[in-house]
Amino acid sequence: MGGPSCRHLRRRSRPHRTGSMLASGVTVNREGTTAQYCVYYDRTGSGRRVGSGMNIGEIARRAGVSRSTVSYALSGKRPVSAATVQRINDVIAELGYRPNASARALAEGRTRTLGLVVPPASRRLTDVQLGFVGSVVDAAAAHDLDVLLSPSGGDHDRSFERIVTGRRVDGVILMEILLEDPRVERLSQASLPFVTIGHVEHPGASWWVDVDYGALITRCVHHLADLGHEEVVLINRSAELVAAGYGPALRSATGFLEATAARGLTARTVCCADEAAAGLACFEEIRTQWPSVTAAVTINEAALPGVQRALHRAGLEVPRDFSLTGVIAERLAEDFHPPLTAADVPAVELGRLAVDLLLAQIADGDAAPRHALLEPPISLRSSTGARPRHA
Repeated sequence: MGGPSCRHLRRRSRPHRTGSMLASGVTVNREGTTAQYCVYYDRTGSGRRVGSGMNIGEIARRAGVSRSTVSYALSGKRPVSAATVQRINDVIAELGYRPNASARALAEGRTRTLGLVVPPASRRLTDVQLGFVGSVVDAAAAHDLDVLLSPSGGDHDRSFERIVTGRRVDGVILMEILLEDPRVERLSQASLPFVTIGHVEHPGASWWVDVDYGALITRCVHHLADLGHEEVVLINRSAELVAAGYGPALRSATGFLEATAARGLTARTVCCADEAAAGLACFEEIRTQWPSVTAAVTINEAALPGVQRALHRAGLEVPRDFSLTGVIAERLAEDFHPPLTAADVPAVELGRLAVDLLLAQIADGDAAPRHALLEPPISLRSSTGARPRHA
């Protein structure tokens, strides 16, 4: 930890005396109450005492303002002049004051914590999922809020239930949504503010943000058709996720089949587990079963490294011999060789929007439900080309 170190003095066993300062790191004031403290030492060896005893009242006295003015300056509930805020901040910096989180939460009637429900810890998070987590944490921090991560599914249902019933959070952001998702129904019954990244088949009055996977996959298919490809394959997520009704997987499959039918293409679809080894095996199976396939569309970013190895093993050069596109995290699309033509999932924007919607819902429980469906452009890079002549 950077900055000066905090050293607690050892406790002595002698009894408390009014107005005395004990070496244990406890001060007894004239009212007989105690306050913990520690001593911060700078590099010169000099120190000053800072602790919970240095409260809003002391800040107000030193800044020459009322306690309520200090409270308003800290919470932002009422406007305070810039000069007064600066004077208060100068005193806070001098004292090293930090507001007690529990007291602040009690005063506001909130925990100042948001819950983020993520896939089970046993599953490796994809780049897009990690992007969601990071963007939610960053967006919450911008509002001086903490984020409590909680897994759900399988053995983690009790963790999710504690989030719902334990009054630990002011609201919840839920990831990885199924078309029929019991977690959404549970949160609706609990009257706990929540936003989903993804949306159920019938969102009703829920708040959500999502990427339009069906529309984006449709555009990928039209792009390949315009390049002359006649037989294409969709490399989807795992069979387990598809069977469970995972929204992006099913919407992508629907968009793919409708678009290929509209363009008169031969459509193939495969499910692939979210790992590189599965990607390699999946692509080799595609080449064995459908050797005339000349292009693939995918939403399975975890399988991409394996797909790339399989292409190299088969002696196929992208895009001369085979074209590849899809809906993928930008970093993975840029790192692919050659860089992948794809719709880049806007994870940062989705996380920020989810936090904004959740805070709006927390602030006004009667607000009309809102949602955002994003359709990012396809970034034309280097992984798609004309249908090879030998096909």
